[in-house]
Amino acid sequence: MESIRTVLSKYADFNGRARRSEYWWYTLAYTIVVLLIEAIFIFPAIGQMSTAAAENPGAAQMPAMGVVGYVILGILSLALLLPSLAVTVRRLHDSDKSGFFILLGLIPFVGGIIVLVMVILPGTVGPNRFGPDPKAAELPAQA
Repeated sequence: MESIRTVLSKYADFNGRARRSEYWWYTLAYTIVVLLIEAIFIFPAIGQMSTAAAENPGAAQMPAMGVVGYVILGILSLALLLPSLAVTVRRLHDSDKSGFFILLGLIPFVGGIIVLVMVILPGTVGPNRFGPDPKAAELPAQA
């Protein structure tokens, strides 16, 4: 929960570094919320629509429940766009890479995989040009 709070409290902060745990806990929470919205609103609506299409081809319309689900999903996606971009940029900063590397995700087919590999890799140990090591701040001082 602390990682998610950190991401949301740094809503549009593209400076500094983010630990892997901060990035992945936020990503997991975002994915779970999206899947819940889809399971509650969108999947049942698609089922109703396909049933209606089987009974009367050409007359199937998206049920109101599906429209509500897509609206909620759209609002959520827009609201969390900046924090998602910001935590990804801070994660790239942790491995001493420019935040502009996030644009590699725009390359069809392989771009997302390249960015995924970069956020999976461990960050640089000690301070780098983007700030102090966030992992070192949590470690106890050694005598």
